[in-house]
Amino acid sequence: MRSQEKSQPIPGNIAQNDSAATLQALLCRDEFIDRHIGPDREQINEMLSLLGLTSLDKLIEKTIPESISLKKPMALADPLPEAAALSKLKSIASQNKTWRSFIGLGYYDTYTPNVILRNVLENPGWYTAYTPYQPEISQGRLECLLNYQQMILDLTAMDLANASLLDEATAAAEAMALAKRVSGNRKANKFFVDKYAFPQTIDVIKTRAECFGFELEIGDVDSMNPEKFFGAIFQYPSMQGSVHDLTSQIDKLHEYNAIAVVAADLMCLAILKPPGEMGADVVIGSTQRFGVPMGYGGPHAAYFATKDQYKRSVP
Repeated sequence: MRSQEKSQPIPGNIAQNDSAATLQALLCRDEFIDRHIGPDREQINEMLSLLGLTSLDKLIEKTIPESISLKKPMALADPLPEAAALSKLKSIASQNKTWRSFIGLGYYDTYTPNVILRNVLENPGWYTAYTPYQPEISQGRLECLLNYQQMILDLTAMDLANASLLDEATAAAEAMALAKRVSGNRKANKFFVDKYAFPQTIDVIKTRAECFGFELEIGDVDSMNPEKFFGAIFQYPSMQGSVHDLTSQIDKLHEYNAIAVVAADLMCLAILKPPGEMGADVVIGSTQRFGVPMGYGGPHAAYFATKDQYKRSVP
């Protein structure tokens, strides 16, 4: 006969037969420190004894300066189990309102197909394979860089590309420095900047030009006098979204042995005439257009492509 006697509550979180847990134990309301793999009580006491202290509170008192030590406990809410904490954080985050951003200026949201996410961004094979006799790098990363550089060459129609720079503005400043090093117009100390270049690019160019002692002229590309410059940078498409064939401006620069730099949108180059076919000497831009998430505004690496004859001056 099955017993009708009700089971008595079991104090604590451990069942009488050591194999069953109460519902309270399943809630996992234990503190994180108890789940952390660290020193146990015996080890803590041994370390405190070695230091001549009696408790962790005494250790904290001797470690933290009196001037910044709190005199009373912080007014914190009761701790939550992991699942409850995540649920609460999601509830708070759901109150955010997502608005459309009109900032743009080289950074635009893109759609990354799931097949790319799974097989590239989430595939550990790209960064775990060991490369013999090549310290601090993996075979997958080397292959990624090779594919990346080849894609840059295909889109820009240039001869070579480096393995990226910090961002588009930095790449523009480096392109200006390269232009000064390799330009045949040695007497010129002035660099032309398209007035419709991105403002962050213009700001960084200004800073670098001041350090180098270069003069800048910011203006309309159609009114540029190439005789005065050792190089020039054009935005393609412009900050306003207009698209112009820059071949004539680049040819004019080359008549005076000046260097033509084009800051180009990679995504647009899939359908627009590549700068290399216009005669550009250097092509730079942001790789965020490859589908990199916005990531709070950065970081987004820059690409840098140029002609083979300038390979010794590539940053």
